[in-house]
Amino acid sequence: MLAILNSCTISGYEGILTRVEVNVARGFPHFEIVGLADTAVKESRERVRAALGNTGFRMPDGRITVNLAPASVPKHGPVLDLPIALGILLASRQIPDSEILRSAMICGELSLEGLVQPVRGVLSMALTAQEQGLKQVVVPAANADEAAVLEEIQVYGAETLTGLTKTGHTFTPWQRGKSQEKAQTGNDFVDVKGQHMLKRALEIAAAGGHNILMIGPPGSGKTMLANCLPSIMPPLTYNQALEVSRIYSVAGQLGDRGLIRQPPFRSPHHSASYAGIVGGGAVPRPGEVSLAHHGILYLDEFPEFRREVIEVLRQPMEAGEITIARARASFRFPARFLLVASANPCPCGYYGVEAAECRCSLSQIQRYRARFSGPILDRMDIWIDVPPVSYQQLRDKQETEPSSAVRYRVIQAREVQAQRFGAPGAVNSQMDPGAIENYCGLDRESERLLAAAFNRLSFSARAYQRLLKLSRTIADLAGHEQIQFIDVSEALSFRNLHWERIE
Repeated sequence: MLAILNSCTISGYEGILTRVEVNVARGFPHFEIVGLADTAVKESRERVRAALGNTGFRMPDGRITVNLAPASVPKHGPVLDLPIALGILLASRQIPDSEILRSAMICGELSLEGLVQPVRGVLSMALTAQEQGLKQVVVPAANADEAAVLEEIQVYGAETLTGLTKTGHTFTPWQRGKSQEKAQTGNDFVDVKGQHMLKRALEIAAAGGHNILMIGPPGSGKTMLANCLPSIMPPLTYNQALEVSRIYSVAGQLGDRGLIRQPPFRSPHHSASYAGIVGGGAVPRPGEVSLAHHGILYLDEFPEFRREVIEVLRQPMEAGEITIARARASFRFPARFLLVASANPCPCGYYGVEAAECRCSLSQIQRYRARFSGPILDRMDIWIDVPPVSYQQLRDKQETEPSSAVRYRVIQAREVQAQRFGAPGAVNSQMDPGAIENYCGLDRESERLLAAAFNRLSFSARAYQRLLKLSRTIADLAGHEQIQFIDVSEALSFRNLHWERIE
């Protein structure tokens, strides 16, 4: 007898609807799984065999063939254990047929005692079910809240195999719980003394999604202010929250937070591997660039990262996604992030600081700065020097502006951009050449200023476009309908002209 159930496998961060076809026929006892199954899927034979035996069922004596369709797509992980076990029981008529089992998407790992274990990527699987027109999903109870964020899908949480198969069992929809995500915590601008120019630069970066490079000596406040950035970021839109939560679900880092409503903040150590930053592995998982999607990727001690790690950032900074190629398939992960990088002016950190003595030779400084390639620097919208904080600034009792006030201005500027582009969450940094032409017009005075800067400083075409986008964001923060001279002047001031000069 043949039984067909719906399940799902993960490719990259997207789910692929998978039909689990189980046929039980007369013949020599044999259990075969076909359909490009990896080792973890093939090992489900033993998990299913033990789970059935330990829950009072029996393995059929005949020939069992499990086909995972489409057969051309690789299948990974233990997520198919539960539908395979249920398919065997249905095909061997050990349990009655059920409309829910036949029409729902079913996923879950089985323990040897028949418990349904949690799996990664349940939110992505539920989204796939919704896109394919399925109305019900059966998932491990530990993942039920994750799937239940989609109100259009009926979720059933499974704790044991016997709970799904006992005679007369009535499926009870999972009760949706409240989101467990905690409020955004971290540093506040009000706690940081001085560094008004850097605070302004971070406000502009948050408002328009502009990449920023901070260059300054140790202890000047670069890391502290970078950690303040989440406190001025606007919340994610619903579609952005779904996309970010989907990535974290596939990475196994969603937990019980429900939808992630706040932009993620990722700060990997400079010793992180290529795969850790980009993503990868035998079965590729998202890396830090994808976990920072619609959020912030902070790279402290930027020149200390491996050269290949720095250079690989060029593609996602432009395209907003990363593609990992394997022999049998390519895996795509979204990676549209705001890059915040910090660096010292030299290896010892004190080049150009009046109150300290630099111990580095000219060749050491040149080698250190050579770790930044021209293409990477060209993709940074804001370069800013971060000077040391003086004693007077540290002892100043004057109240500084809190993050809440800055966040209000950032949200107002984001709303202007959303109306301009007709898409919630769209920002100026994502403008294509056509949009730049439409929304970044300059008056004569501004045009002359930018032309002089372009010729004097040898800007590339990319740097020119990024300056226009930056000017547009500054104008949005100021409430200017058209870009004005003062907006272009401020945008030009955020190009660190001292970085490439060594005296």
